[in-house]
Amino acid sequence: MLIEGRVRVLVADDHQPVLERVVRTLAREFSVIATVSDGEQLVEAEAALHPDVVVADVSMPRMNGIEAAARIHRGGSTVPVVCLTAHEESALMEAAWDAGVLGYVTKASLAADLVPAVRAALEGRRFVSAATGPPGASGR
Repeated sequence: MLIEGRVRVLVADDHQPVLERVVRTLAREFSVIATVSDGEQLVEAEAALHPDVVVADVSMPRMNGIEAAARIHRGGSTVPVVCLTAHEESALMEAAWDAGVLGYVTKASLAADLVPAVRAALEGRRFVSAATGPPGASGR
C-alpha cells in the first residue's frame, strides 16, 4: 500500500551509522515506515506492517537477513527483499537468491546502488552491485 504515492520500505540493520545512512538514502524517494536491528524483529515487523519492500542487512543478530527473507517468504509474503552486505562471497549471494531475495547491494556501493536495487526489486527484477556480480547480473 502506498502512502502519499510513495513506496513503503522496512529497513533492518544492526549497525546504527549504516542504518541511518540507509534511511537517508532511501528517504529521498521512498517512505521508510520502520527500522529494526535484527532478523527476528524484521520477520515480526514485516508481518505487522506489510511494507512494499524490505531492505535487510545480511549480517544481523538472532537471524541474518537471508534467513529472515526465507522465513518471510515461507510465511506466504511476496514482499521484495533487497540485501545489504559487506561480504562479496558468491555463496552468500546464491543463498540470497535461494531465499527469494531480488537485490544484493554491497555497503561500499550503497549510495549508488541502493535506490536502483529497490526500484528493480519492485519491478520483480534482480539487481547486483557491480563489484559483486558477474557481468550482466545487474538490474541496471
